[in-house]
Amino acid sequence: MIRYKKDTDNIVTLTLDMTNRKTNIINHEISQAFIPVLQHLKEEKAKGQLRGLILTSDKKTFLAGGDLDYLYKSYSAEEIFNYSQNMQLFFRDLERPGVPVVAAINGTALGSGFELPFACHYRIAIDKNDTLLGFPEVTLGIMPGSGGIIRLLWLLGIEKAYHVLTTGKKYSPKEALAEGLIHEVAKDKDEMLQKAKNWLMNHPEGRQQWDIKGAKIPGGSPKNRDTAKKIASLTASHIKKYRYNYPAPQAILNTLVEGAKLDFDTACRIESRNFTKLVLSKESKNMTKVFWYELNSIRHDKSRPKGFGKFRPRKIGIIGSGQMGSGIATACAQNGIDVILKDVSQSVAERGKNHAEKNLEFLVKNNKLTKEEKYKAISKISATEDSAEFESCDLVIEAVFENQQIKEKVTKEAAKHMDEYSFFASTTAMLSIDSLSSSFSKAGNYIGLRFFIPIGEHPLVEVVKGPKTSDETIARAFDFIKKIKKTPIIVKDNPGFYTARVQNVYLLEGIVMLQEGFPPAIIENACMMAGMPIGPLSKADNMSLKVVLDAERRAAEIYGKKYIIHPAVGVLQIMEKEERTGRFKGAGFYNYTNGKISGFWEGLTENFPTTQKDFNIEQLKERIIFAQVLEAVWCYQERIVSSVEEANIGSVYGWGFPSFKGGVLQFVNDYGIDNFIKKAKELELEHGPRFIVPKLLRQMAEKGEVF
Repeated sequence: MIRYKKDTDNIVTLTLDMTNRKTNIINHEISQAFIPVLQHLKEEKAKGQLRGLILTSDKKTFLAGGDLDYLYKSYSAEEIFNYSQNMQLFFRDLERPGVPVVAAINGTALGSGFELPFACHYRIAIDKNDTLLGFPEVTLGIMPGSGGIIRLLWLLGIEKAYHVLTTGKKYSPKEALAEGLIHEVAKDKDEMLQKAKNWLMNHPEGRQQWDIKGAKIPGGSPKNRDTAKKIASLTASHIKKYRYNYPAPQAILNTLVEGAKLDFDTACRIESRNFTKLVLSKESKNMTKVFWYELNSIRHDKSRPKGFGKFRPRKIGIIGSGQMGSGIATACAQNGIDVILKDVSQSVAERGKNHAEKNLEFLVKNNKLTKEEKYKAISKISATEDSAEFESCDLVIEAVFENQQIKEKVTKEAAKHMDEYSFFASTTAMLSIDSLSSSFSKAGNYIGLRFFIPIGEHPLVEVVKGPKTSDETIARAFDFIKKIKKTPIIVKDNPGFYTARVQNVYLLEGIVMLQEGFPPAIIENACMMAGMPIGPLSKADNMSLKVVLDAERRAAEIYGKKYIIHPAVGVLQIMEKEERTGRFKGAGFYNYTNGKISGFWEGLTENFPTTQKDFNIEQLKERIIFAQVLEAVWCYQERIVSSVEEANIGSVYGWGFPSFKGGVLQFVNDYGIDNFIKKAKELELEHGPRFIVPKLLRQMAEKGEVF
C-alpha cells in the first residue's frame, strides 16, 4: 500500500499504491497504514537521518478522493465527526514530522485526494491534459472535511478560498498554478521528482504558515473592515444564487468566517462539525445519489443494449451548419472525430465552420483548451455542399429546420451516399422519429439525438429510439454521445420525448397561475425559490410561446378524445392573438429592449388581473414541483424513460429540476410515497385532473416499494 524508499541524501519517497484498487483513495485504511510510517519518519529525524519526504503515487492518478460509499451509507453523527477528526489528525501528523514534505502529484487529485497535498509544504504537479485538481465536493452537497477548508483559508484568504471551494471547479495543473493551489508544474515524472528533491535540498525545515507564530490570513480576519464588507457581499450573492436551497456553500462560507477568528486546530474542529451536518443532510444524500451513483451507472453503460461491440466513430457527417449543427461539429472535432459539415452552399457551410471556430476560441479564452488543441480541432472540420462526401461517414446527423418535408428531403439525399453499416440521426425536438425514419432506406439504422442548445453548456443528449430502431443502432448512438463527453439517456419516441414533455408541464403550470390571478413576479420568484433555475414565464419567452402552444396542439392531435386541455392554453392563445410570442419576437410575458428584459408587459394586468392577494409561497413552490414530478412518473409508467437513473439525471440535466432534491423520482422517495399520494390528491381536488396520481405510484405504495 505504501512503498518506502530512501536515497543517499536521506530523502525518503513514499509511493501510494492501494492494493486491489484502480485508483488510490483516502479512507481509514490508508490513514491507518500511515501511522507506523510517520512514527518511523519521526524517529529517523530524531537520529538526524532524514532530510525530507516526497509523497507520490504509483497509480495513473494521484488520489481520486475520499470514500464516498462510507459517507453516503453512514447516518451516525458521531461516526462521521470522528472520521473527519481522524483524517485531520492524520494530515496534521504528516505536516508536523519535523521535516519538509513535497507532494509530487503525478495525476488527478480531487476532494480529499487534493486535501492531502495541502498538508505538505510544497506541491508540484505533472502538466498533463487529463490531470484534474480541485475540490468538487460541493457538487455532491458536501464540503472538504479533513482540514482542507482551513488550509485554503490560510493560503488564499476568505474570498478566494470561497470561490475555489463553491464553484466545484476541476483545474488543470497550469490553472491550479495560476490560482496559487500548487507551486510548480513539471513536464514528466522524472522532472517532477527531481524538482521535488531540489526543493528539499534547499529547504531543510518544513513549517506551514498556520504554524508560524504571528502569521496572518491573507486579506485579514472578519474584524478587518474591508474583509467584513467582502463577507457581506459574498453572503448577499450566495443568497441570490442558492436561495437557501443548497446548504453546502453556506456551510463553507460559515466555516471560513468562523475559522478566521480561531487558531488552526480549533478552526478544523469547526470544519468537522459543519462537514458532519452536511454529510447527514437530505440535500447531500440526494445529490450524491444522483450525481455519483446514478450518473456513474449511466456512464458505465447500464442502459446501453448488451451484446454489441464498442462503436468508435471516425468520421461524422452533419447536415445544417447553424447553431445546432456547428455546435455538434465543435463537440465532435474537440474529441478527435473528423466532421463533414454540409449546407445548401459552400459559403453557408464555411460560415458554419467559422462559427465552430468561434466556439473553440471561446474555450481557449476560458482556459478549457490550448491554442494547439484549437487548431487541431478546427482542422478536423471540412465544409461542403456535396452530399457525396458522406460516403465515408460512420454516422450522419441532420440538424436542419424543424420541418418534416425538409428533414425528409435532406435525409433521402444523404442516404444515397451512405453505406449499409452507417446510421442516420435526426436532432428533432418535436417530430416523430417513426415518421421521419420512413425517408431512410434502412429504418433500423435511424435514430433521434436530441441535443440541448447551447451544446457546449449542456451535458445531456436524449437518444430517441423509434419503434423500428435496432438495438445495435441504439448502442452505437450511446457510444457516440459518450465519445463527445455528453451523458446519454435512452427515451421512447413520443410527443416531446421525455425532457421537453415534462418541461412543458412546468411552463404551463406557471402560466396557469397567471390566469388564476397570481402576480407574475410572485410566480417567477416562487418557482426559483423552489429551486428552478429560471421562472416559467421567462423560460416560455426564451423558448417561444408558439413552441409551447404547438406542443399542446400536437398532444391534442395524437391523444384525441383522451387529451384533457390544459387551462394554460387559453393564456397562450391570448398571447398569440396579441402577437407576443417571446424573446425572439421582442415581446412576450416580458418586454425586451435590445434583447434584454426591461420589465413585465403592461398588458398582463389588463388581460390577467391580479386577484390573489393572500397566498402561500410554500404552496406555490410545492405545486410547481408536484406538477413536474407527476408528469415524470407518467413518463416512467409509459416507459418513455425506462430507468430511475435516466429519469433523475434527465430531469436535473434536461430542464433544471432542483438537484438538491435528487431528481424527479427521488423527490417521491424523499417526500414519502404515501405522503406524496395524499398531497397529489389534495392538488387534484383543487386544480383538476392534471394532478391525478398514476396507477404505478399507487401500486408501489401498496407494495411498500420506492424508486
